Amino acid sequence: MPAPIIPVNPPEVTSPPSAPGWPVLRLGFRPFYLGAAAFASMAIPLWVGLFLGRVTLALAIPSLLWHAHEMLFGFAAAIIIGFLLTAGKAWTGLTTPRGAFLGALVALWFTARIMAIVGPYPVYAVLDLVLLPLVAATLADVLIRAGNRRNLPLILLLVLLSLANLAFHLAVIGAVDVAPMATLYAGLALIVMIECVIAGRVIPAFTASAIPRLKIKSAPKLEWATLGTTLSALALWVFASPGPTTLTVLIAAALLHTVRQWRWHPWATRERPILWILHAAYAWIPFGLGLLGLAQIGWVSVSAGVHALAVGATGGLIIGMITRTARGHTGRPLKASKPEVVVYVLVMIAAVLRVLGPLAMPQWLPHLLLSAALAWCIAFFVYLVVYVPWLMTTRLDGKDG
Repeated sequence: MPAPIIPVNPPEVTSPPSAPGWPVLRLGFRPFYLGAAAFASMAIPLWVGLFLGRVTLALAIPSLLWHAHEMLFGFAAAIIIGFLLTAGKAWTGLTTPRGAFLGALVALWFTARIMAIVGPYPVYAVLDLVLLPLVAATLADVLIRAGNRRNLPLILLLVLLSLANLAFHLAVIGAVDVAPMATLYAGLALIVMIECVIAGRVIPAFTASAIPRLKIKSAPKLEWATLGTTLSALALWVFASPGPTTLTVLIAAALLHTVRQWRWHPWATRERPILWILHAAYAWIPFGLGLLGLAQIGWVSVSAGVHALAVGATGGLIIGMITRTARGHTGRPLKASKPEVVVYVLVMIAAVLRVLGPLAMPQWLPHLLLSAALAWCIAFFVYLVVYVPWLMTTRLDGKDG
């Protein structure tokens, strides 16, 4: 079975008990998880207010584009950056950005989010475009120096994500003849691919580690088939016209993900919330791909598939990973507390309300949006209440990180 992308128990770091520097800037997950959670708890209620006409705001771009872009390149990208900066140290044993450099990266991310609301568009676009390539170059340098080629494909995905972001801003100003929303679909597709790669490593590894009686055998052919078919399906969805070919490949990808997850024994995690949230979130990937397939023939809206992948899969995997990795890297036991279980349930409720609610009761859309936004907002607020004290202070064991 492949090694987890972040070890279940982070390796010991040979550093003095009283590590130097402000704790929140010692490792990438700390400031980026906190910033992204705070942003998530505020941006979604703001978007719902804008959508329902309860809030008036002069944004740099149309409100729908702001919402979609900021949840992908603001919220999700911050989590990916924090995760990879943390994982990079675990993979290589080399130092990843910390201290002033890490603080500058966070400040760049934060300033771009503010400029999207109050600043001139060119300033917002430039600030927004700098971060991902900078992080990709930094991580690539660490991986190359360590001879860690196995994880270099993730750098390629970051580069492609940067290009999708560039295409978005060029489309907004009319420099390229592409619909801005199409570039955001490309961004979502790339984020889903990152999730498929990382989840394929960590979920079976975490499950087998926590439940030793399980036997999860590696299946390289299935893995390659699943990832390859998913890449093809998402590429067709983004670039091709709706039709039977795209429908067929999307459904095939959904079925392969279902088989892939079935082999991970998701039912065995039902009494371990810190595990079942990852399995529950991953299940939204085949479901979302299936909905995108049905959208090809007009049976459901594209929005249903998009939000299954964005809220259910991305939101769920994020909340599962930012609790688990933050616990592990602050020296705490890998066991969810009651508030964390509430957080998991609320994110899944938000996904159900946002995806299934409008399909079943489209006439209740405003109420469903408000309810989903409330569940989402409370979930990330509770995360902050629990984790701010942990991520702002040193590890329980006094080690660096």
